[in-house]
Amino acid sequence: MGARECPARLLLLSLLLLPLGLPVLGAPPRLICDSRVLERYILEAKEAENATMGCAEGYSFSENITVPDTKVNFYAWKRTEVQQQAMEVWQGLALLSEAILRGQALLANFSQPSEALRLHVDKAVSGLRSLTSLLRALGAQKEAIPLPDASPSPAAPLRTFTVDTLCKLFRIYSNFLRGKLTLYTEEACRRGDR
Repeated sequence: MGARECPARLLLLSLLLLPLGLPVLGAPPRLICDSRVLERYILEAKEAENATMGCAEGYSFSENITVPDTKVNFYAWKRTEVQQQAMEVWQGLALLSEAILRGQALLANFSQPSEALRLHVDKAVSGLRSLTSLLRALGAQKEAIPLPDASPSPAAPLRTFTVDTLCKLFRIYSNFLRGKLTLYTEEACRRGDR
């Protein structure tokens, strides 16, 4: 095995282990900066959304689930401090992870949910765990914590709303990944390349 093959195999191994939601030791810390990685999660989220489009009525939850607001004012986002962006992405990712886990638990109450539907929910749970690990490796968690000597700027509370169907939950998941998460990672990766 040549010296050039080893990093390629490590990257391949890392990509294979990511769907498991396991922390990947030795993975390049900026793996999420490779646009293909984030695109894969976005594609899975979009597939899950499309799979539930026609069955929104059949998969209504017995309770409302709180999710992050995914609307982005691009002009305001670009003017927002990186620390605030990181905080909003971290909080949104945490809330979305809770929502998907709650949706997974409520899915057990549906009469005869399809195996494909269960697979989409399981992939979303795994994907969110992996994305959290990738963002942690990028340093997003550290950026989200204000420095003690920084001027106190009151962080705006995370805007949220509720959903009542699996289709709406997957739509929020897809929109969050395509919106705020993508915008933040692009900026964080660009800053890291300087």
